[in-house]
Amino acid sequence: MLNAADFAARHAILNALAQHSRGVDRADAALLGSAYHPDASVDYGFFAGPATTLVAILADVQKASPPTLHRTSNSWIKVAGGRAVAESYVIAYVEDPALQRIVLGRYLDRFACIDGAWRIMHRQYVIEGNTNRPNTAQRGDPAPDLAHYVPQGGKGGADAGRAMLALYRAEAAAEGGHRMTSPTDTTPDSALDAALARAEIHDLCMAYSRGVDRADKALLQSIFSEDSSVITGVVNASGAEFAETICAFVTSEIDMCFHSVANEWIEVRGDEAVGEHYALAHMVKDGQDVMTGGRYLDRYIRRGGKWLIRNRTFVSDWNTSHPSTLERGGFYEALSTWGAFGPTDPVYSLWASLEQKLA
Repeated sequence: MLNAADFAARHAILNALAQHSRGVDRADAALLGSAYHPDASVDYGFFAGPATTLVAILADVQKASPPTLHRTSNSWIKVAGGRAVAESYVIAYVEDPALQRIVLGRYLDRFACIDGAWRIMHRQYVIEGNTNRPNTAQRGDPAPDLAHYVPQGGKGGADAGRAMLALYRAEAAAEGGHRMTSPTDTTPDSALDAALARAEIHDLCMAYSRGVDRADKALLQSIFSEDSSVITGVVNASGAEFAETICAFVTSEIDMCFHSVANEWIEVRGDEAVGEHYALAHMVKDGQDVMTGGRYLDRYIRRGGKWLIRNRTFVSDWNTSHPSTLERGGFYEALSTWGAFGPTDPVYSLWASLEQKLA
């Protein structure tokens, strides 16, 4: 049975896993190194040895490359006191001028909690597969209308996401005042509160994906504070206006959309929090399969005991566009249950069945 200490440990480990991907993708040696204990080791195949050496190698190589995304998910964590092991799946996007590569693999990690901090002691990388397709990425925003502006990803200080997180932290400190606490507070009560907050914020992000993909205006409006702002490129507005406009866009302009969120990093400070979440969005529009990889940069606030999204900015890192190959017959004909916009989607009857049992 999972106890409070193990629950808090799992969430600290999930943050460390996300921190690793953030450090690699931003070519930030300090950020990447913070995921490891000083005497940690790694085995990546092309290099086996001290983690500090791998950190330097990856940060140096990444500085000159186009944006990458390492989406850590499917994390299965087992905690035993101050030690833990974990298996995580990772989908890595890697680009060069000719090809867009997607590399599928797993991280096999050993963790230790030292001085209150959960970090990696040893990592082994296992590769599973890959795809390699001609590069169709478009950089920059082609739309002349600034209402469709969306920030672009980069490395180091050039990354728009870093600027957004710095802004959110500053705003939270200025507006939060007495609600702000130290992010390094590792007392049991503080660690448990942060883990519970992280779990509730996770649910906000899951609700966002469902709200957009199912065109559920009421659900979307429920997750934003009344003074919120949202920048997604498609819609830049308040949370309430975003919910209204994005649902109209989804139902009138596209055939389907699918938002997958992973690599969730959340820093909780009392009733304020900031986070970065990796997103993979796929849609079919005007006969094209369009896939976009990017990140949600968020600020959260707890009001009346409930966590809400105060600010959300989408940062675009990569994209692909190909003539759609969506099929509903043939190979897929036996798969008779398809997703839908609105309450006809089967998730609503599933949710209602639990609510009826709890009533």
